[in-house]
Parts: sequence; structure tokens; C-alpha cells
Amino acid sequence: MGRLLDSRAWDSSICPSDVARAVAPDDWRPLMEPVRRAARRLVARGEVEITQGGSVVDPSTAKGPIRIRRPRS
Repeated sequence: MGRLLDSRAWDSSICPSDVARAVAPDDWRPLMEPVRRAARRLVARGEVEITQGGSVVDPSTAKGPIRIRRPRS
């Protein structure tokens, strides 16, 4: 996730599918939940935020599409 975020503008976000496709372009769908779990761990460490509709959400309760971004100050 870090490399993908580093390759984007500072205020950009990424989709979990971007991460999964970077790892396994031809079979990325099974990786979606592991990517979401990894994002939750990074949230717990303060390294990323998870958003929906541009607003930060609690990763333990987020349902549906999410985005991952660097924390905003």
C-alpha cells in the first residue's frame, strides 16, 4: 500500500482493488479482504485512514467501497 500511495499525489487515495491488482493482476479478487484487513492494521498504527465518500470512517464498521489515504493533519 505504501508504494502505491507514494506514487500518488499526497492528497490522493487508493482503492483496495488497486493494491490487490498490483499483487495479482490476473487473480486479484480473492485478495480484497486480506487487503482490507491490512488497511485496518495500518489504521491502528496511524499510518493510513479509511474513507467513504471523502469522510474518515471506523474501519471495523465500514461496509461497502472504501478508499485508503494518508492521514490528514
